[in-house]
Amino acid sequence: MSLRRVPAALAVVVLIASCTSPQPQPVPPAPQPTTASPTPDPKALEKFAEQELAWDACPSFKDKAFDCAKLTVPLDYLKPDDETISIGVLRHKAKKDGQRIGSLVVNPGGPGGSGVSAAARIAKSPPAATLAGRFDIVGFDPRGVGTSDPKLVCLTDAERDADRAEDSESDTTPAGVAKQLADAKAYAAKCAERTKHGQEFLANIGTRDVVRDLDVLRAALGDEKLTYLGFSYGTQIGTAYAEAYPDKVRALLLDGAVDPELDTAESLVTQMAGFQNTFTEFGTWCVARADCALGREAGAVTKAFQDLVQPLITKPVPAGNRELSFEDAITGTSAALYSQDAWKFLNDGFAELKRGNGKALVALADNYYGRESDGRYTGILDVYFAVRCVDSKRITDRRVIEGAHERMLQGAPFLAGGTPDMSELDICSVWPVPATSEVHKPDIEGLPRPLVISTTDDPATPYVSGVNLARDLKGALLTFEGAQHTVFLDGNECVDGAGFAYLIDGKLPAPDTRCT
Repeated sequence: MSLRRVPAALAVVVLIASCTSPQPQPVPPAPQPTTASPTPDPKALEKFAEQELAWDACPSFKDKAFDCAKLTVPLDYLKPDDETISIGVLRHKAKKDGQRIGSLVVNPGGPGGSGVSAAARIAKSPPAATLAGRFDIVGFDPRGVGTSDPKLVCLTDAERDADRAEDSESDTTPAGVAKQLADAKAYAAKCAERTKHGQEFLANIGTRDVVRDLDVLRAALGDEKLTYLGFSYGTQIGTAYAEAYPDKVRALLLDGAVDPELDTAESLVTQMAGFQNTFTEFGTWCVARADCALGREAGAVTKAFQDLVQPLITKPVPAGNRELSFEDAITGTSAALYSQDAWKFLNDGFAELKRGNGKALVALADNYYGRESDGRYTGILDVYFAVRCVDSKRITDRRVIEGAHERMLQGAPFLAGGTPDMSELDICSVWPVPATSEVHKPDIEGLPRPLVISTTDDPATPYVSGVNLARDLKGALLTFEGAQHTVFLDGNECVDGAGFAYLIDGKLPAPDTRCT
């Protein structure tokens, strides 16, 4: 099914968010609630804000330092007396008695990333010990994700494996494009058919409703104001929360910013250029090595990569008991660009591919798609599409799609598929429910100044996005000079120290502060 090529790579090769360890997550453009969006009745929601969370042992974590609960929220905030759903929550209590500040709510990105898993990783990571001493580290699984109920279900594990292996995106004949659109319609129908509450759930899964859940969580945790840490798409949640509830914010630390003013096409054109920039950085690193699988000529790395992977379009190679497709090779390569720690593994994967084995690149693609070792998928990609399709204006004009495709490949030639550029319509053009948000410039009064961290060579959320977000939110910008996606809590003393000072004491770094 056509979910990865442009504009479905107007959907996908925009992969990852990380917190304390690399975790692949896609990155869409930032939405804000539509001006026509009705406002829920605060009085009718009081029963949700006043609920007491029933904390108990966490089924998925043996560590007794964690406790978990389910937060009850309306399926549709305009119908608070109708159906409810539950949001999975994990907490790690602050270690320093008497010095507890409150809760620090974290989101790792996505859409589709598990805040429950992220909070568990962060709470136990050595770089975060200072925060774990002063805050309850809290994570929640947004609607449709992980421990929340219902969980979004679109494809079975077998269907996802088959989709990845098919490589139908490379068929850009009129018949091939028609099949891709038909597949997109079938995919959207399956999401509605296989998920509890069907289209009503799809209509209320977007960021607009996630931030409403976040405010209910804040109240249920007993915090007068929210202290929030968001990575990648998590910065989008933080921005939307700030716009909806500026008087309920204590502190917002946003790392790997999604630009709030870019629509789908512009966001992805910018992101693809970021991927090419990081791929070029990888090439510079690689050619300096005697074992570089792409040769020793810096200016020829993109061509060498294309020469290596394009044959996969017609002839996949074995990867254990599976096969490496062209699409998985592109996805796995892009996934590895999120952290320099993965570059050696990527180079080894290219060397392995030259020997006719695709196992390493398949493993990288599996990490991106959320495929676990037992063959099960976490469902992250399904949530990504469901949220993106209600978070921003859909694209139905093929000329816009083809123009964006052309500009993306101009900015990122390493992603070229070697076939004529005749893209299928964006999957959201056939989505069964309307958008609930739209892109616009935030204009927020009364918001405490946030801290935005932006990395100079971030492939997925380019540096300028952080510059723009800090400006739009009237916040402080902290620049990290590096080639990776997000950096806070990775152990960089300069970045982490600035973040701790802000989250604990409200102290912002000096203007133009840079860390390396």
